[in-house]
Amino acid sequence: MDWATGELTDRNLYKLLVNTVLPRPIALVTTVDGQGNVNAAPFSFFNVFSHAPPLVVLGIEGREPAEAPLKDTMRNIRATGSFVVNLVDRALVEAMTVCAIDLPSGIDELAAAGLASTPSRQVAAPRIAASPVQLECRETVSLSLGTRHRNLVVGEVIHLHIRDGLVDENFHVDIDALDLVGRLHGADWYVTTRDRFQVPRQSYESWHAKQERSRADNDKGEP
Repeated sequence: MDWATGELTDRNLYKLLVNTVLPRPIALVTTVDGQGNVNAAPFSFFNVFSHAPPLVVLGIEGREPAEAPLKDTMRNIRATGSFVVNLVDRALVEAMTVCAIDLPSGIDELAAAGLASTPSRQVAAPRIAASPVQLECRETVSLSLGTRHRNLVVGEVIHLHIRDGLVDENFHVDIDALDLVGRLHGADWYVTTRDRFQVPRQSYESWHAKQERSRADNDKGEP
């Protein structure tokens, strides 16, 4: 089966993409507006983009009403030029889903979800204390893509926080203790990092030697 994307409805294209690009990391993003009011919202169109410079990317879809096309997260990023990415572990999932609710204006998502916040070091938005990893970010560039008022935000990580006990003296992270979750298909499915396997990375020399051994074995088998 194959489709030209222009032949698909927005809804069907969305279903195909989010049900095949799996799993997706989750950014529970905290921001503040110009008056210091806090907003929290999760996004799975998110990933780390680079380490030098340290960059993350967010895809933030807008709203349908023309009078308020930007979601609070995007509007706050434009107002302050900063945000915090709080990564989501298994213990944080239920509270994260509360932050995903389209709550009426004036309701504090963190309070509704029962989440405590803590001040950031370099940006105005607070961090979520229960998150195992918090990335303070400064907006580098945002691209307005037009359709559905979507914006692609590139943020530079200027300060990072990782829960005590997760990183050893060699900067190795205990990913079992980290216990992050990823987004799967549909509205309700997630995955943990517990089920994994290891495949060693090959050098050209090791790959070439393997090819030579394979050719030699094949030559021996010829009559």
